[in-house]
Amino acid sequence: MDSHEHFEKYLNLSYHFLSIRNRSEKEMRDFLTRKNAAVEIIEDVIKHLKEHNFLNDETFARSFVLSQVRLKPKGSVLLKIELRQKGIADAIIQNVLAEVQEEIPDELSQAKSLIAKKMERMKGASRNEIYSKIGGFLSRRGFSWNIVKKAIDETLQENN
Repeated sequence: MDSHEHFEKYLNLSYHFLSIRNRSEKEMRDFLTRKNAAVEIIEDVIKHLKEHNFLNDETFARSFVLSQVRLKPKGSVLLKIELRQKGIADAIIQNVLAEVQEEIPDELSQAKSLIAKKMERMKGASRNEIYSKIGGFLSRRGFSWNIVKKAIDETLQENN
């Protein structure tokens, strides 16, 4: 196979990979590396995909954040970690999180909606047990302790 045939082969694999969901540049590089593509082929494919707007880390980050918040609410701490793992630059992460703040509910509202069902199941539990279990749950979802405490406090006040 000549280099053009290799390029076409890996480009087609990339299109298929992108048909499942948007990807970051790092995810695409990792995918092509796993498929044993040569470094120069990877660079050519990435360049082609970027030129034709199939790869754009900022667009990817924006759609990732919006889908994550809508499907499974998470705090900004966890979103930042997940975006970094996907190879998104810190500057892009900051910009995207600042932009989408207007489109998503604030973290306190998200946290309170997540714990509504859990609070029902914990009727009769001590305050410490509620903070321990629900606080741990929200912390694992990437909410800061300030948000966790405020969400639990407000929910307990509303239920009394």
